[in-house]
Amino acid sequence: MSEHIPYFPDRFQRAAHYYTTGRPAYPRLLSQRVAELIGLDLDADVLDIGTGPGFLAIDFAPYARSVTALDPSAEMLKVAADNAKHAGVSISWVHGSSYDLGEHFGQYKLATFGRSFHWTDRSKTLTMLDSLIVAGGAISLYSDSFPKVPQNAWHPAYQSLLAQHGKDDPVRVDRLSSVNHETVLLGSPFDHLERITVFERRLTPATHFIDRALSFGKAWNADAAAPSQDELAAKIKTLLAAYMRHDGTVEEVVEGRALIARRSRDMQPTLSAAR
Repeated sequence: MSEHIPYFPDRFQRAAHYYTTGRPAYPRLLSQRVAELIGLDLDADVLDIGTGPGFLAIDFAPYARSVTALDPSAEMLKVAADNAKHAGVSISWVHGSSYDLGEHFGQYKLATFGRSFHWTDRSKTLTMLDSLIVAGGAISLYSDSFPKVPQNAWHPAYQSLLAQHGKDDPVRVDRLSSVNHETVLLGSPFDHLERITVFERRLTPATHFIDRALSFGKAWNADAAAPSQDELAAKIKTLLAAYMRHDGTVEEVVEGRALIARRSRDMQPTLSAAR
């Protein structure tokens, strides 16, 4: 069933500048584990949909022959290209979105979504990917969270600040869905699901938490009556003062997750042998 997904290609134009230092990168080990699980090698290609600052495209570059990354925001692609240049990897950048996918994109062993799958018409996107992903290939959805451990004591209050600031964002209600990704995947050709989780302990500069807040679309697209970005930054600075180390960093534990979806029909010999 098709979903009604409002399209906002310029939503992150102002936020793009803050993505690299603000958004937590996924643990590098996560991409390595996914590559190992699906048998990704230097004869295979990767498609990163909604690449944002290019985190996943860059992470997978060492494990694939080529990586193609697309994003609807031209400003975001500039940020991603700078990050790839700094990392010393070559990526093919495409200005577009999941709505532009077609046979002309070619064939891939893996398609990745880093916090971007919910912006697509998921069922239609999966149907199209069924024709783009080679036999034995996979789709991988990435997300992160902050587990309830002492190092993340700052997180509930921080999230509360962001929620209050963005409560009048008109897109927020549209993005809430009663159907989770797992349900959509189980009803698609990519119906064999596995999850990989990696925890990573970090010391993050306190200023990056301000950038993190400003990397969210809701920080820029809320109602005009919402607090300004400067006010939000001041509140975050005050909040983090109690958790800041002498070197200006705040400790955090990031839980990176990859949901890998493969076709059951591709795996029948493997599944039968395991029984």
